[in-house]
Amino acid sequence: MYGNQAIDCDGAQMRAVCRQLATVVTVTGDVNDTNLDCIRAYARRFIINEKPFVLDLSGVTSFTQQGISWFYDIDEDCHHVDVEWAVIASAPVQRTLRLSGERETFPTAESVPEALAHFAERIGERRRLLPLLTKTA
Repeated sequence: MYGNQAIDCDGAQMRAVCRQLATVVTVTGDVNDTNLDCIRAYARRFIINEKPFVLDLSGVTSFTQQGISWFYDIDEDCHHVDVEWAVIASAPVQRTLRLSGERETFPTAESVPEALAHFAERIGERRRLLPLLTKTA
């Protein structure tokens, strides 16, 4: 496991950690219209091929409505490199999702360990299917 030091961006702190199963970007503090572009650019650097992406917002204390467009960008970026992703949403993030009608739109998990367990399960499923796909008649 390796990681980067926390970066401060106008009231939000960000840190990325590459784990065996996924890259985890953690954001804490306030996500607002002033710092969203900085946060968006930071997180986007860690969406990479062959590594699921976890956006841990469990420590976010306020979340702008504009953050919903950020989630769409993450969804598109992950789709483009063919990786799964999940967001861990704090109460303010959940409230914004609910008020915007986007509560069910994005893949969520209750915690980073839950998201990692989901990714591990999906990898296991693919590995079990691989021998079936390579057998010939």
